[in-house]
Amino acid sequence: MGRGSRVGIVGAGNVGSTVAYSLAMRGVCHEIILRDNKVDRAKGMALDMSQSSQAARMHTVVSVAEEARQLKDCDVVVITAGSPRLPGMSRDDLLLTNAQVIREVVNDIRTYSPNAVIIPVSNPLDAMVYTAIKETGWDRSRVVGMAGILDSARMAHFIYEKLGYGAGQIRASVMGGHGDDMVPLPRFSTVAGVPLADLMTPDELNEVVEKTKNGGAEIVSYLKSGSAYYAPAKATALMVEAVLKDTKQIYPCAVLLDGEYGYKDVVSGVPVMLGANGAEKVIIANLNEDQASRFAKSVASVQSLIDTLHKHNFFGEQ
Repeated sequence: MGRGSRVGIVGAGNVGSTVAYSLAMRGVCHEIILRDNKVDRAKGMALDMSQSSQAARMHTVVSVAEEARQLKDCDVVVITAGSPRLPGMSRDDLLLTNAQVIREVVNDIRTYSPNAVIIPVSNPLDAMVYTAIKETGWDRSRVVGMAGILDSARMAHFIYEKLGYGAGQIRASVMGGHGDDMVPLPRFSTVAGVPLADLMTPDELNEVVEKTKNGGAEIVSYLKSGSAYYAPAKATALMVEAVLKDTKQIYPCAVLLDGEYGYKDVVSGVPVMLGANGAEKVIIANLNEDQASRFAKSVASVQSLIDTLHKHNFFGEQ
């Protein structure tokens, strides 16, 4: 996709703008188009980033789509738009509010960038991926949610913190939902190829797992207003790069399951092979009993969100 590849980013808040900056600094694509309801702020960012890409000797130009139709012919569209949970808002309110945002955004994408791969980042992530697939009617491979790469990065950080060596050589693996329902896979996690279980006691492993689950909340507690964005943005940029460069690399991502691991019509984080067509292959990891039961719990919590959307007749079922 070297022929003038184009990335759209809907929602130019902290995460969206940092995704754009990360991509621009690596010259991954020729054009990045920001779309945000704060148009002037987005224009300022776009100018700043375009100038920074010149400083980095890169060819990426960042622009702003003031109207949906300007977000056209994108190869990939990242969606970070959505409401945070506001005071007095129930979990269901947040779910339905953000599902409505996703619905509007993906309908525009379907119209103006019909060949794009969509990468939702908005929360609750798994339910947003499900909504985007149902609304577009596209093949599940073309809607891939970002969460697992972020959780894996957090887990790798805490492994390094615990061991004190191996930075850059740690490959941590997780499955399932984001946060409390995450399913860490120590058996598939290594440091320079050495299994984690050979380097840590079970208690140390559990400590790493608990820290990883609370990784996002810990950052929120320090920032006071807002949540993490550097690591989420880098994780998202890695997915964009894998699609644009057709790398076929394996990453944990949120996809619609179709019989894999024994589940259908529900979204969860599993290892997938990312390439030009999105999630081109779902990888089946061999789970032990404990991991399978944790994964079942994770899937059940996503299923309850999907059931809520259906209960509110969100998809207009007869």
